[in-house]
This record gives sequence, structure tokens and C-alpha cells, in this order.
Amino acid sequence: MKRKYVPDLTRQMAQCEANYARMLKLLPELDSRDSREFQVCWQQHQVVVRLQIEERFAYTTTVLVQQKHEGVSAWLEPPSLVVRLYHDAAMAEVICLKSRRQLAGVYGYPNRDMHHPDEKVQLNEYLGEWLSLCLSHGHHNEPVFV
Repeated sequence: MKRKYVPDLTRQMAQCEANYARMLKLLPELDSRDSREFQVCWQQHQVVVRLQIEERFAYTTTVLVQQKHEGVSAWLEPPSLVVRLYHDAAMAEVICLKSRRQLAGVYGYPNRDMHHPDEKVQLNEYLGEWLSLCLSHGHHNEPVFV
């Protein structure tokens, strides 16, 4: 008999806290800046990661995280993640993909939309990997005003 998926809330919260800290390092001017782009280069790969502020409220900020790959066809377009930063809890969580409705914490399997049981966990880990890559290999170009 197959066991039902049970989320590890401690692990999920730790991932969201780490993503929040990474996001603040990448967007130190969170209250005054609307976007920032990072050019990430490793081996022969080059990707642009854009962090775009979508909404600002007293206790939350919503950020759209997009990747742009040079020379990749449209059918391989990477997902755009909508991330909610909870400032009072110091957590950042992927709430949905740009093209979908809000994600559930757990999905039954199989399901009509073919979501993985732990899809939200996987997307938060994916976000963490991209934010870490921006911190370790990313460069951003700032305009110089004379």
C-alpha cells in the first residue's frame, strides 16, 4: 500500500527563511527599488535572472522572479515564479507560477493537472537554487550617473 505524502513543515519553513535572507541580499533596497537583473554565468551557460517587485504592502511584498536564456526556443521557456515575502515572519514562499493559479500545499496523486504531491516544496527549493546561484555567480549592471 502506498503511503500518503506528508509535508515536512520544519524543512519547508527553513527553506522559506533561507529564501527570504537570500532575497534581501539580492534586493537590499527592497522598499525603494522596483527591479534588479543579474547576469549569471557559469561554464558556458549565461542566464539573466530578473527580480521584479509586483506589490508592496506593510507586511508583505510580492516579487516576480523570471529567467531569460539566450538562444532557447519559446517551448523551453523556464517558469516565472511569483514569490511572496512575509516581513513579519521573515519568510519568502513561491505562491504560484505566473501562468497558473495559486499552488496548494499538497496535491493528491494522481490528479487532473498532473501536479506532484510536493510541487510547492520543489518550487521553493528551485527558487532557493536560483537565488543562491545569483549570489555566488551573478553580476548586476548598475547605471552610472555622472
